[in-house]
Amino acid sequence: MSDYSGSRFDSARRGAGALLSGALSALIIVVAMLAVMWAVEGVDFFLDGALDRQFGIYGWEPDGLVGIIFAPFLHGGFGHLMANSLPLLILGFLAGLRDVRKFLWASVLIILIGGLGTWATSPGVYTVGASGLVFGYFGYILARGVFDRRLLDIAIGIGVGVAYYGILAGLLPNQEGISWQGHLFGLVGGVVAAWVLRRRKRAELAF
Repeated sequence: MSDYSGSRFDSARRGAGALLSGALSALIIVVAMLAVMWAVEGVDFFLDGALDRQFGIYGWEPDGLVGIIFAPFLHGGFGHLMANSLPLLILGFLAGLRDVRKFLWASVLIILIGGLGTWATSPGVYTVGASGLVFGYFGYILARGVFDRRLLDIAIGIGVGVAYYGILAGLLPNQEGISWQGHLFGLVGGVVAAWVLRRRKRAELAF
């Protein structure tokens, strides 16, 4: 009896240690991403926005495809960057909390799907900013709980849904200067990433 209890305790302790390690890794990665964004925006400020025009997503133009990779790290000014920083920090951290490797792959899928969708639906328009990632992480967190059926992921998804449901207004094409396409396809990318990276064995509800 004592051996069985001790085994369960050791397993729980290892699980808690892995979760703590994952949380720290996720925080470091997201903070590093934000540090790059702020550094790039500082350079772009002195270049009078030249980086936005050279490396942003420019719809329907083959040269604009390069922006799919770089656009999430570019912003139309410090105000734009500040608006994205806090939700990116919170949602990025929560997206990476469970599994950092899956978080990195999810980020790649969100950037690619969100960027391609934006490029294909925004002819003649430059698009920059991390809001596609923000919407992507939002969609990833919500869908992860549905696909993986882990109690912690479900709880995080519910909390995020309640706290950030208001951002869904950004999907409406009624705000001048706001890329609803980037928001929409970022969200789609997050849901697709959650499905692609889901647990392959769908059994009982797990922690």
